[in-house]
Amino acid sequence: MKAGRFKQWGAGIAAMALPVLASAQAADPKPWQLNMGQGVTVQSANAYSAHMFALWVCVIIGILVFGAMAYAMFKFRHSKGAVPDKDFTHSTKLEVIWTVVPVVLLVLMAFPATSKLIKMYDTRNAEMTVKITGYQWMWKYDYLGENVGFTSRLDRKSDQIRQSGVDARAADHPHYLLDVDNVLVLPTDTKIRFVITADDVIHAWWVPALGWKQDAIPGIVNEAWTDIKKPGIYRGQCAELCGKDHGFMPIVVKAVPKAEYQQWLAAQKAKNAPAPAPAPAAPAAPAQPEATPNTDATAATAEKQAPVAG
Repeated sequence: MKAGRFKQWGAGIAAMALPVLASAQAADPKPWQLNMGQGVTVQSANAYSAHMFALWVCVIIGILVFGAMAYAMFKFRHSKGAVPDKDFTHSTKLEVIWTVVPVVLLVLMAFPATSKLIKMYDTRNAEMTVKITGYQWMWKYDYLGENVGFTSRLDRKSDQIRQSGVDARAADHPHYLLDVDNVLVLPTDTKIRFVITADDVIHAWWVPALGWKQDAIPGIVNEAWTDIKKPGIYRGQCAELCGKDHGFMPIVVKAVPKAEYQQWLAAQKAKNAPAPAPAPAAPAAPAQPEATPNTDATAATAEKQAPVAG
């Protein structure tokens, strides 16, 4: 009996400690993750702080409410002869208090959330722009102004595994369905503007570590921005049901330092540069005209040299 109670208390303490343990979570989601990840961008940090603030407010409210309920149930239970207090349950002052307090809390939570939401959509002063276009079922990335663009689709190994019918857990592919053939390379410590659209159906570009998701809608251009603070590889997926191969449309972002990004960009430009035109051939020298023999002079010479008959 006591062991069961200890287990219950242990489970309760672990549940209360989850917000504290959240700080140790990495950027990408992990199996059995219960709390929100912190991410690696300004937006994700803002979203995480707003989430944790709201979570602690809810935890405090829950402790107060359920603590009061538990105290009332045990202290004033019927078996001890407790009599309901009608003045308490119908008190105008208490009704006003527990109506005004939640409103005040919501207003206090709305101010920081609204300011952070406004910052999330402020794409001004971006240092570069990337156009993202969703297709069934791949992404196309264009670095505007750089003449660099490519498509990014599910890697061949994942595609072979999914079509082979084997159990993917035994296929020795740690990033099954989360790898691509061409990753989106971005510089760190740079404000990057995204313009996002689609060519066929509605898609949604979503990388959890970046802290936001944006719809890609045909005929509409949505905007977003990011500023990645930590180099690394961050994975995501299409977050909109866009057709039968919706689950095979991953996203991989590779964040690198600025110097490394410039080297990669130069290599891409060199690869995409058109081949140089062949040099024009040198003009041929004009042919010398052949000398035409003078037939009259030749005949006269022959007559002079001919012997005279006696």
